[in-house]
Formats: sequence, structure tokens, C-alpha cells
Amino acid sequence: MRIGSMAEKGSFKCKPFTVSNFIVLVLSLFPKISSSQSYNYGDALSKSLLYFEAQRSGRLPYNQRVGWRHHSGLTDGLDQGVDLVGGYYDAGDNVKFGLPMAFTMTMLSWGVIQFRDQIAAGGELRHALEAIKWGTDYFIKAHTHPNVLWAQVGDGDTDHLCWQRPEDMTTSRRAYKLDEENPGSEVAAETAAAMAAAAIVFKTTNPHYSHLLLEHAQQLFEFGDKYRGKYDETIEGAKGYYTSVSGYKDELLWAALWLYKATDNSTYLNYAIQNANAFGGITWAISEFSWDVKFAGLQLMASLLPMEGKNEQQRQILQQYRSKAEHYLCACLNKNNSTNVQRTPGGLLYTRQWNNMQYVSTAVFSLTVYSDHLQSTNQMLNCHKDSVGPTEILSFVKSQVDYILGSNPVGVSYMVGYGAAYPKKVHHRGASMDPYRDSKVFVGCTQGYDSWYGRQDPNPNVLVGALVGGPNSKDDFTDRRGNFVQTEACTYNTAPLVGVFAKFNALEKSNSSSLVSSI
Repeated sequence: MRIGSMAEKGSFKCKPFTVSNFIVLVLSLFPKISSSQSYNYGDALSKSLLYFEAQRSGRLPYNQRVGWRHHSGLTDGLDQGVDLVGGYYDAGDNVKFGLPMAFTMTMLSWGVIQFRDQIAAGGELRHALEAIKWGTDYFIKAHTHPNVLWAQVGDGDTDHLCWQRPEDMTTSRRAYKLDEENPGSEVAAETAAAMAAAAIVFKTTNPHYSHLLLEHAQQLFEFGDKYRGKYDETIEGAKGYYTSVSGYKDELLWAALWLYKATDNSTYLNYAIQNANAFGGITWAISEFSWDVKFAGLQLMASLLPMEGKNEQQRQILQQYRSKAEHYLCACLNKNNSTNVQRTPGGLLYTRQWNNMQYVSTAVFSLTVYSDHLQSTNQMLNCHKDSVGPTEILSFVKSQVDYILGSNPVGVSYMVGYGAAYPKKVHHRGASMDPYRDSKVFVGCTQGYDSWYGRQDPNPNVLVGALVGGPNSKDDFTDRRGNFVQTEACTYNTAPLVGVFAKFNALEKSNSSSLVSSI
């Protein structure tokens, strides 16, 4: 994992753009760029949320919809005298890594905050709230003291020696904690961000729970800021799996902005203003956004804050945040003079070989959010090469979403379970073996490798809604269980797409007559 680009200087300003123009253009968006194949974004939305139920750890609820999964990790934390049952497995293994789990919840919550009405219109708001709460309930358990956070359960090295269903785990379930003497500011701050974002989500529907999340978020932010240190120096087992390359300063800024959004307390805004330069918030011009590198995300958040009521220093710093956010957005759109995100011959954004789709999903989410912002404020994005309006941005986003769903040179949907052709041999322990409900015969550590891992048959269970790592730089993709670079899916791949699918589903429904007449 590496930071994408060096800091660059640049000025990106917005130009006026009328609402009437946007309405006319957006009505023609779908027929104008529609491919020969029609995509059901509502179905993609439903499937994306179903995926999180397949990744659940702990005692599964009565309304669990993914029937091939069963209870697992029921003794997590027991050896340390703490209840750490619950949460999510991050990908195709059985470790609960705190940093990517928290980022997943932050992005899922941001999607609900931004596209709540569209998710509700798609009939999926309840499932979205359940997915978030499954994660935040675990964070509450893991935050056992204001300055203690249990940041990981399980060990990546021993876990990867075995190929077992989570229901059969025999690997180490040791839990790892962060405290005053063993800091981990990245995980503390990201968990604070997740709980602050979720507090906004539940503010009207569950105010008591929202208040509880906010209390935990504030304590965790204070802990992460006061006792600074890299979490992977405390939990060395995280290195090689979720190494913190960017450090913790981006997470601290990110958490401060989420707490400001959740509380309207100017203390958190001032933190992001006063530390903007020293922490890299207004000096790093980044061309990627991920569980590790949050600069583009926090810059985007800062750029969406209203200028009204801000003093001169705050306005100047927020404008600098905006400049860096727009560098990222313009890089995604291939509109910068120098640093742009590479694309495959088929048109997919391409950042790096391993799990490239994670960068695509955060990019399309960021672009969709900013497109809404431009539309609501009657502005355009002025990149180095030319100005870009909200409709052009959405058109590009649609090209990326459609590529994911099947409009690509291979003709495969990289969202598992969507369409007729999708990856059948996903690198995922639970999905690759007989479901526990049908076969409760214990599968041993190496037995799984011997009996299941190398099979040429498709997985017995479909990991519906999972977004796999995707193709290489030439659009090539090999559907093989051992090809984890391309066939492993992660929770943070799918999370940003939930809101985007909801947005496009709503647009498609509102323009259904135009779509029909254009085909």
C-alpha cells in the first residue's frame, strides 16, 4: 500500500451553473449514455446490503437472510475477560481487523447520510441501518474504557495457514487492545469517525443510541489525539495486512470533521483548521482514497462545509481543503495537467494491481457526492483542462458503475450474484465450502485446503453483493480461488457503492419514460 501522489499545488475554482440547465441535462443523462445492456440499480442496491450479512461475526439474528452462514466467534475476547462477540470479517478470512471495519462503517454511514431518501425509496433503508448498527454495536463493546479500544481479534498469519469456515475456526482468537501505553491513533480516530457518522444516521430514528455513539466517538477521538502513535507498531500482526502507510494524522483530521458534522461544536472544526497544514490536510494532493489514505475523503468533507458564519482564517483554510479535494476529483476525471488516475483500455479507473476495485468504489462515491454539491450550489468544477458540470460527472460515474456490473471487455459483473456472469470462485473461506446448515461435519485447518481450496468447481455458496478485486490494468480477469489479488472481496469495496446504487436507481426511476423511449 502506498500513497498515490506527492503533494501538488493548484487552484480549482467553481463557476456558476444554473439549476434549470442541470435538470434538462440530467433528464437526458441515462438515455444519452445508456449501453446496449440495461442495468437494474435497485437490484444492485439490494444485493450490496445483503453482502454485509454474509460477513457477520457473532450470534446471527433471527432475521438473518444469508442462510449459509451460522454463528461464529462466540468466544471472542473471552481469554482477555471482555465480550468481543460480533462485528464483521473484513474479507475472505476470519480475522476482525478494526481499521478496515471502522472505515467500512464510516463509508456506509456517509452513504446513508447523503442518499437516505434514495435508499429508502429503494426499500433498503432498514437493511442499511441494520448493517451499520451491527458494526457500531461491536465498537461499543470494543471500547471498554475511555482510553481502551480492542482493535483486532484473531491473527492474520495463523488464520491464513488454515482454510476453514468461520463456524469451524480453530485458529487463535487472541484480542489486541490499544491503551495509553500502547497507542493506535489510526484505529481510535477511524472508529470515532464511524461512530460520529452513525450518530448522524440514527439521530432521528434512535436518538438515545445516537447519543451513546456520540459519547464513544468523542472519547475515542480524545484518546487517539492525546496518546498518539501508529497502531501497527502496537499491533505488529496488522503489518502485512493493514499496514498504516499514511500514518494517523489523516484519521485525526477525518474524525474531527465527522465530529464537527455530528455535533456542530466549533472545537472540532478549529482542530481541522489549526492542524490543516501540519497534518497534511491542505498540503497533500492525493489521487486515491482508501481505508488507509483518508486525505481525499477529509478534503472532500471540508469542501462541502458552508462558508457562512466562518471567520477569514477558516474560509481560507477551507478553500485550500477544497482545492486539494478538487485535485482528486479532477484526477479521477482525467482533467489534471499532470497527475491523473490511470485507466484500463476498457475505461476503468486503475490505481494498483491488488484489489483495485476499492479505489474505484471510493472514487465513484466521492464524485457522486460532489456532483450533488455542484448541482445544489449552481456551480461547476474547474479543472486544469476544462470545466466539468454535475451531469458530466454523473455520466462518468455511470460508466464506472456499469463497468462493474458488466459493461466491460470480459463481460463479467464484478459484483458477485448480479447478472448471469460473475465470479464463481471467490476467494472466501465460508463461501467456498458446504454451508454449515447442511453439513455440520467439522472441517479442520488444513483439511479445508486439501478438500475445498483447490477445487475447480464453483463455490457452493454465492457471496451475493460482494465486489471482488477486479481486473488488471489490461482488463484481464482470472476467476480462480487462489487468485486472491483479483477474486477476494472486502467490505470496504462494497460500502461506498450502496449510496451510489441508490442514487442511480432513483434517477432511473424518475426518468423511466425517457429511458423506454430512447431504447
